[in-house]
Amino acid sequence: MASDKVFVTLGTATPGGGFPVYGQAVTETINAADATLELRQQNTQGSTENVPLLDAGKIDLGLVTGEVVYEALAGIGRPKADLRVLSAMYSSPGMFVLRADSPARSIEDLKGKPVVFGAKGSGLVVLARYVLDGLGLDIERDFKAVYLDRAGDGPKMVLEGEAAALWGGGIGWPGFRAMAESAVGARFIVPDADGIRRILAKHRFLRALTVPANSYPGQSEPIASLGSWSFIMARPGLDESVAYRLAKALHRSEAQLAQRLAQARETTASNTIAAATSEQLHPGVLRYFRAAGLIKP
Repeated sequence: MASDKVFVTLGTATPGGGFPVYGQAVTETINAADATLELRQQNTQGSTENVPLLDAGKIDLGLVTGEVVYEALAGIGRPKADLRVLSAMYSSPGMFVLRADSPARSIEDLKGKPVVFGAKGSGLVVLARYVLDGLGLDIERDFKAVYLDRAGDGPKMVLEGEAAALWGGGIGWPGFRAMAESAVGARFIVPDADGIRRILAKHRFLRALTVPANSYPGQSEPIASLGSWSFIMARPGLDESVAYRLAKALHRSEAQLAQRLAQARETTASNTIAAATSEQLHPGVLRYFRAAGLIKP
């Protein structure tokens, strides 16, 4: 009955980025799977706003990149947040994308140039800071950093020559796809093998990740990069039975979710179990995984 329906708010990010697209696919999937739940999206400034919104109980669920989750749970730059993982979303290998005709061939070639690092509250900006720090570089000192109010504005700035490159992350990320599908085409720049080794040695919570060949038009070879998993995080005090039902609806509908959005193929129970510890999982999610026989009691 409508009176029994539970309304759940999901914080995403600014229009034009990957989080709202993913959030829409998850919303449609969960709402179709469980008539007693109604997930509602809410655009936010992204990961760095979603954490305090969750902490304050202003949203029930929030999409958050791995770097921001790491800082929130560890209490880096803020008090520790009492948040729990509802599900892993997808892996987010970080990359710079340029026009295909750009003369730049390395990150060093971008120094001193305007580079779009994303929306102001995006966790991708946090990832960029860690990646560049591992290379001995600084966003503000070594680049003319550009931050956006809307994530979707980035590709146009690069295509029209206002910026040399756009930083982003993930497989199927809208900014990368917009560049790759443009008339001029796109090319990607990532740290080289030695750079990846240096970054991982300094920031051990990051992971080596690979963008498979043909993930984007014109990208015929796999790209070795690094990044982390993004997560659907739950606010403190989210009812255990609600989290159980959300996890059940989501993971019993993994095939339908993957049909709605290619990068959501990574949103699986097995990936969630591999990417988060039992202590990080919401108790309701943990209970569902045990009931489903995915985790031993």
